[in-house]
Amino acid sequence: MLIKRNSVEAQANRKSGPRAASTAAPKAPRKPRFAPITISEENGVVFLHFGNEWVQGAMRVRKPNWIELEYAQQMMAWMLFNRAPQHIVQLGLGTGALTKFCYKHFPESLVTAVEINPAVVLTCHTMFRLPFADERLSIREMDAMDFVLDDANHGKIDVIQADLYDATVKGPVLDTPEFYKACEACLTPNGIMTVNLFGDHPSYGKNLKAMRYAFDQVMCLPPVHEGNVVAIGFKTAPELDFPALYERAAEITDATRLPTKSWVNGLKAWQLVR
Repeated sequence: MLIKRNSVEAQANRKSGPRAASTAAPKAPRKPRFAPITISEENGVVFLHFGNEWVQGAMRVRKPNWIELEYAQQMMAWMLFNRAPQHIVQLGLGTGALTKFCYKHFPESLVTAVEINPAVVLTCHTMFRLPFADERLSIREMDAMDFVLDDANHGKIDVIQADLYDATVKGPVLDTPEFYKACEACLTPNGIMTVNLFGDHPSYGKNLKAMRYAFDQVMCLPPVHEGNVVAIGFKTAPELDFPALYERAAEITDATRLPTKSWVNGLKAWQLVR
């Protein structure tokens, strides 16, 4: 995760004090520090926070593999276009909701989660029932930017889901054209990326502009919650056959109970105003 905001993490990772002389021996790189993880619970739902009231993820205790938050459900909108992805990658683990859902519902797929904060990974295993790594599930404790810049990942991933927020929740911490272009390079020819944005924040326009630089087509679903907007980047612009998309949506809902008709309605509405 690239720290660019005025957050606990950013402050901890800035160099401080007078500039060292050019002859001084180089210091060992600092280990990243992160905001404290806190947990809350209400009406049978457990929430993850980074030391403040902002929700970073949620899990219904009686349905640990269900995606509780609506914006996170919308992050699965790529299912309308790809029935059988071979490799799904999650950038930013949160409570592991999307990772668990993909691991359960796509038993033939490789699922990789990339998370820089080891405490988040540990919390997901201990509090949010994230399975441990096996032949299909990989948990990578590393910077998401390093992951997408790695040539070994280029052209290998069918789906990327990005939910990269720090404690200040001021838009994604990775938001540059270079980041989105690196994500696009990781995708297979018909690959898709979904991104959690804030529609009522200045970061929204910045991220959309950067995504449009990187992807052949970008679409957005209607805002939910506190203004969360899921943007969808297509490496290759799809043919939008809405009758077929509604049929596919019904199939997904029958299999998963996700509210997929609203996704197609949102795509149609986006097309009408463009």
